[in-house]
Amino acid sequence: MTRTFEDYFSELQADMVSIGLEYINNKADYIYIYSACENNMFSFDLFYKINGKFLRIHKVNDAGNGVNYNVSMNRMMKVLEIGVDDLEKIYNLCKSHNREMPTEMKMVYNVQTGSFEAKYCYDLQYSNKENLISDDIFDQWFDEVANNND
Repeated sequence: MTRTFEDYFSELQADMVSIGLEYINNKADYIYIYSACENNMFSFDLFYKINGKFLRIHKVNDAGNGVNYNVSMNRMMKVLEIGVDDLEKIYNLCKSHNREMPTEMKMVYNVQTGSFEAKYCYDLQYSNKENLISDDIFDQWFDEVANNND
């Protein structure tokens, strides 16, 4: 059976989820993955819901769940690097299949059930605005999720 664009696209998203899971040894409730691609600039970041708390990648040891996660700088940087690599592969996949590349992907993975949701945007989110970068959009999403899930 021939693999389709969607198969490759899903596989790359699954890799983003896998690297997020590996980072926390599968010990989280949810993984929230953000990626952006505007003007050939790639951005990737993630945060977690662990033990009822929303935590950025470097703060997972604040979960209070008795787990001591390895949050070394090398490990964090490797996770982000792999995420950007996957995003670049998605960009190249879209390009080779004449598909529009999302400018933004917000993905949520429920670790307990294995359910996955993704929202895609195709409009510029930050590169057409002064004093706004992808990190700002990620921070806004983190705040929005954390404040609406008390």
